[in-house]
Amino acid sequence: MKRIQLLCSVIVVAAIFMACKNEKTPEIKTVQTVAETANVDATAKYAKVEFGIDGMTCAMGCAKTIEKQMAKMDGVKSAVVDFEKELAMVEYDENKLTPQSLEEAVAKVSDTYKVKDVKMINDDNAKTPCKEDCNKACCKDMTKEEKKACAEACNKPCCASKA
Repeated sequence: MKRIQLLCSVIVVAAIFMACKNEKTPEIKTVQTVAETANVDATAKYAKVEFGIDGMTCAMGCAKTIEKQMAKMDGVKSAVVDFEKELAMVEYDENKLTPQSLEEAVAKVSDTYKVKDVKMINDDNAKTPCKEDCNKACCKDMTKEEKKACAEACNKPCCASKA
């Protein structure tokens, strides 16, 4: 009986020593990954469209779902949906998509989402800030500080046109 107890004790002690490994070096595993590159056509003619989306109730469930759905579409270069402003901005290939197809994509996500106020964004009409040495008629009577404020705020009508 003592031999069985001694044998069991030796087995338990051996099991404890074998189970408790105090290795200081972490195990290193190599994982192979595949790099994905965006499939952007260099010859494509890209256009930007901005539109409102009614019916969104949350940023993650609604806005991100719509954004991901549009980003997956063939011909979409970028898609951003702002939940707080209820606004979407999409850059797409005009040869593959239309603003109507983007509206349909939003409607396919859920019947509760309604697209409104579709506007084409034209980069040629983008505002350029006034320069401090602006010589336009609207700036001729301004002081240097007023011109600087105009350049920073870019709110004056003369600042909206390119120099």
